[in-house]
Amino acid sequence: MPGNDDYKSAKSIYDFTAKSIQGEEISLSEYSGHVCLIVNVASNCGLAEVNYKELNELYDQYGESKGLRILAFPCNQFLGKEPANAENIDNYKNKVKFDVFEKIEVNGEAGHPLWKYLKKEQGGTIVNTIKWNFTKFIVNKEGKVVERHGPNVDPNQLVSHLEKYF
Repeated sequence: MPGNDDYKSAKSIYDFTAKSIQGEEISLSEYSGHVCLIVNVASNCGLAEVNYKELNELYDQYGESKGLRILAFPCNQFLGKEPANAENIDNYKNKVKFDVFEKIEVNGEAGHPLWKYLKKEQGGTIVNTIKWNFTKFIVNKEGKVVERHGPNVDPNQLVSHLEKYF
């Protein structure tokens, strides 16, 4: 298992760990056998209201019945739209039903290795970076990144995409 240090040789998201918003190290292998939706989030972004609402709706609709897991990663790299500290993000987490992780960077040298891997597997248009908050990656039950959707795609628009992998 390559672990977080070597995202280039990772075979799936299960080769990574990430810290929960409470600071607990979580092996993403815990999501094995589940379709996952991985999203970079920012509570002060103009897209936050619709995205949090619809991510909750997706989780309500598919979390129990189909095993959908939503992994949200707060990020403050885009115009400071997530300035909150872990405690404030944890309090905000009470409004969501899915898993929230520690605030990370998704781009650059300090980018979290999972996000480097996600971008390697499903590159962006023109440049291979995350361009804004609420970029969404769909991961199949084997931990493979199968789709990438931009911030302009609301979560409820992903239903037909997710259903292909359940």
